[in-house]
Amino acid sequence: MSASREFRWPVRVYYEDTDSGGVVYHSNYLKFMERARTEFLRSLGFGQAELRDDLGVLFVVRSLALQYRRPARFDDALAVVTRLKDFRRSLMTFEQKIYRGDELLTEATVEIVCIDAEQFRPVTIPAVVRNMIDPE
Repeated sequence: MSASREFRWPVRVYYEDTDSGGVVYHSNYLKFMERARTEFLRSLGFGQAELRDDLGVLFVVRSLALQYRRPARFDDALAVVTRLKDFRRSLMTFEQKIYRGDELLTEATVEIVCIDAEQFRPVTIPAVVRNMIDPE
């Protein structure tokens, strides 16, 4: 995935995503971002079960920095935009932003590390995955 390419994933805010005031509960933004990263991998042909069962790896969050700018509300149509910011041997850094139309609501930098599915230790991202994510 070249640095300029973006992956967009639509999200609808359901009642269960909100607090009593109809505003998206803060931790649910992380769920929206997680779903977008999962769907990004799926769009490249890699489901989570395949990564674990066939390639023996998992992708897990190592760190994240998140900034809330504006609240999302019940029934909003959102877009989670995911962009690969950095790509290393076992680490990917994503920039993720959540928009309502053109309005930026939330943004995050998320570091994802590739780990062995059994030992839970960092490993090199499998070549088949690397080639699909960063073909250059």
